[in-house]
Amino acid sequence: MSTEVRNQNTVVKDIVVKELTCSDCAKHVFEAVSILDGVKNAQIILAAQKVRVTFDPSRASLTDVTTAIKKAGYTPEQITKDEVNSEKPPSAGLGFANVLFFAVAAIALIAALAEQFGWLEGVLDRVPPWVLVLAALAGGWKVFVNVVRATLKGKVISHTLMTVGVVASASAGLWTAALLLVFFMRFGDWLEDITSERSRQALKELAGLQPQTARVVRNGKEIEIAVEDVAPQDIVLVKPGEKIPVDGTIIEGSAPIDEAPITGESFPKDKTVGDVVFAASIAQAGFIKVRAEKVGQDTTFARIIQLVEDAESQQAPVQKFADKFTGYYLPAILLFALVTYVTTGEITNAIAVLAVACACAITMATPVVVLASVGSAARKGLLIKGGLALEQLAKIDTLVMDKTGTLTYGKPQLTDLISTSDHLRKELLKLVSSVESRSEHPLARAIVAAAKEEGITFSEPEKFEVIPGQGVLGTVSGVTCVVGNRKLFNTRSIVIPDSAEQQAQTMEQAGKTVFFVAVQESLAGLVAVADQLRPEVVPTLAELKRLGMQKIVMLTGDNARVANAIASTLKVEFEAELLPEDKIAAIRSLQQAGHKVMMIGDGVNDGPALAAADVGLAMGQTGSGVALEAADVVLMRDDWLMVPTTIELGKRAARTIRQNLFFTGLYNLIGVSAAFAGLLPPSWAAAGQIIPDVMIMLNSARLARN
Repeated sequence: MSTEVRNQNTVVKDIVVKELTCSDCAKHVFEAVSILDGVKNAQIILAAQKVRVTFDPSRASLTDVTTAIKKAGYTPEQITKDEVNSEKPPSAGLGFANVLFFAVAAIALIAALAEQFGWLEGVLDRVPPWVLVLAALAGGWKVFVNVVRATLKGKVISHTLMTVGVVASASAGLWTAALLLVFFMRFGDWLEDITSERSRQALKELAGLQPQTARVVRNGKEIEIAVEDVAPQDIVLVKPGEKIPVDGTIIEGSAPIDEAPITGESFPKDKTVGDVVFAASIAQAGFIKVRAEKVGQDTTFARIIQLVEDAESQQAPVQKFADKFTGYYLPAILLFALVTYVTTGEITNAIAVLAVACACAITMATPVVVLASVGSAARKGLLIKGGLALEQLAKIDTLVMDKTGTLTYGKPQLTDLISTSDHLRKELLKLVSSVESRSEHPLARAIVAAAKEEGITFSEPEKFEVIPGQGVLGTVSGVTCVVGNRKLFNTRSIVIPDSAEQQAQTMEQAGKTVFFVAVQESLAGLVAVADQLRPEVVPTLAELKRLGMQKIVMLTGDNARVANAIASTLKVEFEAELLPEDKIAAIRSLQQAGHKVMMIGDGVNDGPALAAADVGLAMGQTGSGVALEAADVVLMRDDWLMVPTTIELGKRAARTIRQNLFFTGLYNLIGVSAAFAGLLPPSWAAAGQIIPDVMIMLNSARLARN
């Protein structure tokens, strides 16, 4: 199966390779594909078991890529549309070779165990060696071929150790040991597959939420088509309980929409004509018509899935270290096995060393944690772009925040309307909003919106004039109204009493923007507008301090008076009147002082600052391409309470990786020492190799459940 995106000089192709189950597999396929002439980039996405290749079609072809994958010992699959849409994957069957292998290996294992207790003695001696050899070849043939290919390229892989052990056992006439080594090698591979599959499960569940068909209107008729055949501007019909197949705008009807697949929000939102809806969200009731705007791979949900897939290929530093470590570890174990044989004179000791040294668990320790964490987070509406971001989250000690649209709603709201004359509040609001209804200023729109919420009907001004930088004036039903700042009132010689001035200053100190209102050239009241602080910010910052955040700084382009009011409420440091480049300089200054910095912004105009921070987190950016590209972490809904969750997830992931690596290292040290001392027979050493895999699986599975 493959998906394709074409640019002018490149083709991006996804190719499914079901045999991609471990780091060794990933390395082999990556090396085979990336060296091809014309290939610009190759990504191995273990989470989805596929290769994403970017190549120049004038210099390379899909056939070249698939041929290289085959030569590396793997099978690129082409799956039909029916198979893609089917919930049940094609079955490969066990095959005669596997049946023979498992049957003979099971008999050998039972007999070997029974002999330990004095039962069935001599049974294994009656089995012809050629049967055991044939069964070992049937079970390990593909592994042996990959080891030979790697060896010819001068590479030592995780299966090399066991393969050498099998050959050494057979050379020494230890036929049963050779077969059991193959059996436990295959059993270990099966456990690794289960571990990886459990880690991939969250991604598979996410991908399973994608609708497969859409009901559209074409030529006046309602037809059902595959979702990939929907075109922009198509009219899509969505009935109660159905998944919305596209990103678009409702043009008819209304419905409560469950957007949990996008935002992780469990409560549905009521949406109607003019509202935007997203693919994979569910219309819980009602019938709606949607004009398609983004379809297929361009939908927000499809981009989320791609980001989660790509996240797994963004290696954390600890994973890069583990990969490099195994490059030295495997040859070192081979050398130690030789030293064991020379020192002890016992071939069985050397074979046991090869059998017990578990390299796969070392390379698995980080990827399974990343897969489990990133996949689980995505279900909650939290996108983490890979192991590097996950590891950095655990180190963050400093938080910097944008103000407008991040700490606040980003939309000015009317906070105060004070009448200083005989005018009733509602009458004054009607007069002011009637004049301001002709203004395009954001603060004027806040006043008009408040009047609409109170059900006030506007009157059309007979006269209207904007005084730039000062305010507006107009005449409504013969009454002159002036709304503006002190400069406008001074210019028009309108007196502002001391009591009104004191009220204005008090509100300004609280971070509000104040306008004076005059009716018939006499002060009639004050209007205050402010961008409201999100109520969940205060408890969230307290929780972040509890988690070890040493320094919290607000960076804003707003004026110092407003910034000071917000910062005082939050009890944080601040820098005001900053340009985008000033925010970057502030972040770099903190980094140079030794801090690990997380930047939280709205993702629209904070892109450079998000990129400059150690971790950039964009908030509430449903559908925003800027946020999805610029930030390392994206919250798909406006929820500050998710920020501590994000930090905790990073800390848990880092802790789990350390636990996995510590246990694997300790186990290998004890196991190799026991094998050297002759305390561990080869078959038991091979059986014991599965223990680290099981422990890693159980330890990492906790992250997927959180």
